[in-house]
Amino acid sequence: MKFLALCAGLLVPVAAFGQSPTYVGSDQCAECHKDEAAAWSKSHHALAWTEVEDGAVVADFDGTRFDHDGMSVEFSSAQDGLNAKVTEKDGVTTEYGVHSVVGIEPLQQYLFETEPGRLQSFDVVWDTRNKRWFHLYPDQDLPPDDGLHWTGPYKNWNARCAECHATGFEKNYEPETRTYNSTQAEIGVGCEACHGPGSTHIDWVRGQSLPSGLGDTGFPVDWGKGQTEAEIQQCAGCHSRREAHGDGNPLPGTPYHDAYNLAVLRPGLYHPDGQILDEVYVYGSFLQSKMYDRGVGCMDCHEPHSATLKADGNGVCTQCHSLAANPRFPTLTAKDYDTPEHHYHADGSEGAQCKSCHMIERVYMGADGRRDHSFRVPRPDLGLGQDACTDCHSDQDQTWAAQQIERWFPDSAHRKPHFGSAFQAATLGRAEGPEELLDIATDRDQPGIVRATAAYLLQPFGSVDVAARMAGLLEDEDALVRANAAPLQRQASLSDQIQRLEPLLSDPLKNVRISAAKEFLNIQPQALTTEQRQLSGQGMSEWQAAISNRLDFPETHLVLGGMALTFRNAAAAEQAFQEVVALDPQRAEAWPMLVQLAQINRGPQAARDVLERGLKFIPEDPNLLQLKEQLGR
Repeated sequence: MKFLALCAGLLVPVAAFGQSPTYVGSDQCAECHKDEAAAWSKSHHALAWTEVEDGAVVADFDGTRFDHDGMSVEFSSAQDGLNAKVTEKDGVTTEYGVHSVVGIEPLQQYLFETEPGRLQSFDVVWDTRNKRWFHLYPDQDLPPDDGLHWTGPYKNWNARCAECHATGFEKNYEPETRTYNSTQAEIGVGCEACHGPGSTHIDWVRGQSLPSGLGDTGFPVDWGKGQTEAEIQQCAGCHSRREAHGDGNPLPGTPYHDAYNLAVLRPGLYHPDGQILDEVYVYGSFLQSKMYDRGVGCMDCHEPHSATLKADGNGVCTQCHSLAANPRFPTLTAKDYDTPEHHYHADGSEGAQCKSCHMIERVYMGADGRRDHSFRVPRPDLGLGQDACTDCHSDQDQTWAAQQIERWFPDSAHRKPHFGSAFQAATLGRAEGPEELLDIATDRDQPGIVRATAAYLLQPFGSVDVAARMAGLLEDEDALVRANAAPLQRQASLSDQIQRLEPLLSDPLKNVRISAAKEFLNIQPQALTTEQRQLSGQGMSEWQAAISNRLDFPETHLVLGGMALTFRNAAAAEQAFQEVVALDPQRAEAWPMLVQLAQINRGPQAARDVLERGLKFIPEDPNLLQLKEQLGR
């Protein structure tokens, strides 16, 4: 199968090497690879995270002040470094030294060490274009006791950000004390973040023999011709919306689905037609594209060391989309696209840019424009709420845009039915049944991430029939489809569940094994053979290991609480939900569970006490107010 072939070309685990390579730092690489190092040194990768003394700070720390919604901050520079004196909404003033610097443009963010080892990303950032301070979340009311406050778990650098801004990062969270002892080989995305630890490469340069399992030059993986899929997956580790299974950076070359659980085109993250909505970091978009399907990789458009585009303007697209075409992609039509006869806009105008129509832009973090990498043809005729045409022509509506496109392209093949219509109906609860989603999930002409999303959206329609019709997806070549098909077997008979899901417990990719193991939670051990119990136990161990690396996430403890309830362990469930609200007091899902568990474990008065605590944090929560009425207080 195709997925087995892909896995074979990727990483052999370091444990198999006998001698593990170690990190040596980008400075050592630069001694020999001068041109590559020079290009990298000015890149957004190199400057993803820097020390204050490295000189990358561009903000005004000369006595400037910023005020917002009852809080204020004074920025200053002293002999001991850069400082920020923050007065919060509750009147408490604390002075922080700037620990380190994130990014270089279009905004720059600063990290404060709020307690030993714990780094938090400050919400007041520097706009490098307009040279001003601004708040990342100006419309949110964020007092210090709010989980979304900059000192809370969602703005914690160690947990949420550092992995993709460092090389050789290990989070090292201690759940008992809620402290961090994080380490990294190098801050910033250095050479070894993509190539792997370099010690054995240096050994190779010196003529020493290499341990088995390494590439020809002593790296865990050798990039180059024929490695397009592996290279895409390497970039995707950071350029995707996903859940990590490990405690830090996976070794370069690790198959993506061994290290992460990719978010499908879920409501809230993507529009129903798959266009970007929330910040989803490229990979989920790119997987939808024809370019990905035809074998285009990240480095066909992006220089790997400078992280810049390979050409200016439309030049990056006309490398292939031109009269000369590109022999690497034989299905590509040789045609002049960079002409008003195609784009129907004045040459040199914004509308004549390929990206304006085929890569809509959305602004995140207040100033950072990110483009959709699904490279789609505009479809205002779908009426799904957004399209490239009315992005620019904001004084017009989608009906106007659809009519305009139909006049320009009367014979277009791009006005056929689209999965977005079915996804929107399912998301809004308007789908009359599962048929359209079933058709999409089994349509091999659709991208894997689209079929996986259809499987995900089918969960509310679960039935014996749906389980039977989706059983074939458990053998799909796409790991994302297999992982999202597993939950659809819940309504199958017990014997069918076991028979269909058992092979996934031995899947070559960890994320699929974990997805299958979760489904065995509700299967009694006595229904399984000895081998099946062993396999499901191994998968459960992998899941538990992944969870243990996310114990600083409130959402992890919601999962643990749900697992404890599945096993009817009320004491463990209460402990899990208590940790949720300790990390984020505003998590409304946890408080009603805590009230009910307190009543089960310790009685009505304990439940009332928990209820009173919860109402202090979320006084308008309807579920807590209903419980207050029931408890008579």
